[in-house]
Amino acid sequence: MTNIWLNLINNSSDRNNDGIVIFQKNEASTTETPVAWQVIHNLGSGWSHPFTYPVAMAVAASDGRGNYSLQLPAATGQQYQLVTTDSGNVLEHSGPAANEEEIIIYNALATGIIDVHVYRDGKLLALKKNVEPGQPAVFQFKPTLWIGVAHAVTEGALIDSAFTSQVHTQLSLSGISSADIIMTGGGLGPDTTPVKFSLQNVRYA
Repeated sequence: MTNIWLNLINNSSDRNNDGIVIFQKNEASTTETPVAWQVIHNLGSGWSHPFTYPVAMAVAASDGRGNYSLQLPAATGQQYQLVTTDSGNVLEHSGPAANEEEIIIYNALATGIIDVHVYRDGKLLALKKNVEPGQPAVFQFKPTLWIGVAHAVTEGALIDSAFTSQVHTQLSLSGISSADIIMTGGGLGPDTTPVKFSLQNVRYA
């Protein structure tokens, strides 16, 4: 799969000026809280917002002192580890993962709990907190976007479970090279309908 070009178009009658929240779920964990990968604000009716879904990702680690490693390019099916060197802690590639659909990051430090961050298109996509020495953070992402509207969700922040439980729209990007994401519904009064999202004008790779 190559990078996917997407264009979000607001054809809705929504008047709440809510943010449009896009996120992915870590399929390797059923308890992990998703991160708001993208939050699109002030997209008026008839307006569009183009963005890219890159296949390439990056990983980083942070410690309890507030220090962050450099972001390391990462690929599905690969394994990485945080190790101690003479110059300090270093995040490095350590070989293929046992599961070709996963990205694994090990805390190989002798002491010290870390957080592991995954980025897509330079934006935080997923976060695994409190990874202890000798333990892995495991991530698996399907080519699927979850999308909904919310009034108070911050891009790059963990999403409240009350919101994620109400998001039922998932858009599969498998085999797609480009598509429009069309937002419809909304309105005021008795004619109000739920906001919906659908893929249209799909081009396949």
